[in-house]
Amino acid sequence: MLTRLLRRHLRPYTGLVVAVLALQLVATLASLVLPSLNADIIDRGIVGTDLPYIWRTGALMLAVSAVQAVAQIAATWAAARTAMGVGRDVRGAVVERVLTFSSRELGEFGAPSLITRSTNDVQQVQQVTFMALVMLVAAPITAIGGVVMAVRQDVGLSPLIAVAVAVLLAGMGFIIARMVPLFRANQTQLDAVNRVMREQITGIRVIRAFTRESEERARFARTNTELTGIGLRLGDLMALMFPFVMLVMNLSSVGVIWFGAQRVSSGAMEVGALTAYISYLIQILMSIMMATMVATMIPRATVSAERIGAVLGTSSTVVPPDHPRSPGPGARGLLELRGATFSYPGAETPVLCDIDLTARPGTTTAIVGATGAGKTTLVRLLPRLADVTGGQVLLDGVDVRELAPDELWSRVGLVPQRPYLFSGTVASNLRFGDPDATDEQLWEALRVAQAEDFVSAFPEGLEHPIGQGGSNVSGGQRQRLCIARALVARPSVYLFDDSFSALDLATDARLRAALRPLTREATVVVVAQRVSTIADADQIVVLDEGRVVGAGRHTDLIESCRTYAEIVRSQEHGEVAA
Repeated sequence: MLTRLLRRHLRPYTGLVVAVLALQLVATLASLVLPSLNADIIDRGIVGTDLPYIWRTGALMLAVSAVQAVAQIAATWAAARTAMGVGRDVRGAVVERVLTFSSRELGEFGAPSLITRSTNDVQQVQQVTFMALVMLVAAPITAIGGVVMAVRQDVGLSPLIAVAVAVLLAGMGFIIARMVPLFRANQTQLDAVNRVMREQITGIRVIRAFTRESEERARFARTNTELTGIGLRLGDLMALMFPFVMLVMNLSSVGVIWFGAQRVSSGAMEVGALTAYISYLIQILMSIMMATMVATMIPRATVSAERIGAVLGTSSTVVPPDHPRSPGPGARGLLELRGATFSYPGAETPVLCDIDLTARPGTTTAIVGATGAGKTTLVRLLPRLADVTGGQVLLDGVDVRELAPDELWSRVGLVPQRPYLFSGTVASNLRFGDPDATDEQLWEALRVAQAEDFVSAFPEGLEHPIGQGGSNVSGGQRQRLCIARALVARPSVYLFDDSFSALDLATDARLRAALRPLTREATVVVVAQRVSTIADADQIVVLDEGRVVGAGRHTDLIESCRTYAEIVRSQEHGEVAA
């Protein structure tokens, strides 16, 4: 998976990759030449007392060292540019794919896991890309070239290199094999820590309201301790790795000096050759160690690449049409559901079953029902946040699955059950509905949404900063700003999913009165819990366990629909009790 991911995202950087490989080749060859030149200076210049040769060869060594340094710096720069570009592209691909997901796919992965995959997992792939480019040519050429150059200096010491390399490879393979499952467990546990943190941050008010701080601290501590334990086990293996490499390197150097000194004493080897042999041995072992460092990163990056690949390989169940259709020129927002059914994967019973419903332009259709009746699910089907598993949803006579997504969403204005604002300003949030909207249009939408008073009270007005999720405004203010955002778009269909629940009765009444002139020609669908909010609707649809059990006006349903009558009575009793 890692190879496939890198192959796909390295393609735009082919030129930089070739430059890195060429520069690494130059730097590596330069590093292999230097010990031989140093040996010549010792044997011919110092021992042979040839001073001019020392100067000439020394100057050559300086030139080779300069070439090596420049090539290495340039290769590292190019590798860093390539790795950063790959990280940016992979992150962009993940986010782009996530933005196409329906609520089903988002629920399968979960927000904490998607955040980890687009940040930490991408970073792992980015790091291994950089290290692989830096060491891709250097390590194998240094190891192979070092062996060749060492043998050229003296064949008799070759068994020492063979033993050292074999021991080093066996030991590193043993360590890396135990790291792979730990890396996989580490990423999974990191998801768990992110999930717990996200739940605790978003649910801090609930935690404090029920005085569950100590229990939540303990829950986070357990998850955090498990992650720490995995990290410590990985750290133990990493701590074992480098001392092992240094032990092999030092023992090998001692062996070369021990046996090399005897060969020098017998005249079979020169002092400079022995010095060069030690340098080549260190280069060989260091290149193996550096390659091993990359090898230790590959398992973790492979796990991350698999997790990223799972996101990139998941297609949304909401698929854009190959040949999109458009409603006719007289389209005004007629909504129809014909036998609409929706089931979650693996569910025994559908959430919605055989829903027939027509919502006409210039009318208000209200949807009521007990908790879990399927009201919000039905509203999600209309803008195609999820696709029906049976039947049809039509807008102006065209199945929404045959409409281009941009055209569908431009015709539908949704105010979700959980109002959400983005970090920015009041104006930037309202212009989500229409990026070209003027300030006058924004103020008009705010007036209708009963938000003008509190926005004008802000010193910055429309430029008042909004925290992430609307954390610095109240629930009612957040809800009214979300309603204003939908009004700015001026769609032909308005969907209000329990969007008035945080408003008091007086504000609710004023808002609905202000909405009527603005939505006179549009189709309005309202999901509501309070009967007072929808009593004057042109059509009220009553859901019970995913089925329509009543449809009509308020006064008619009280007489003809038992479920609706019970809802009305329960709220009347609640008001009396209050």
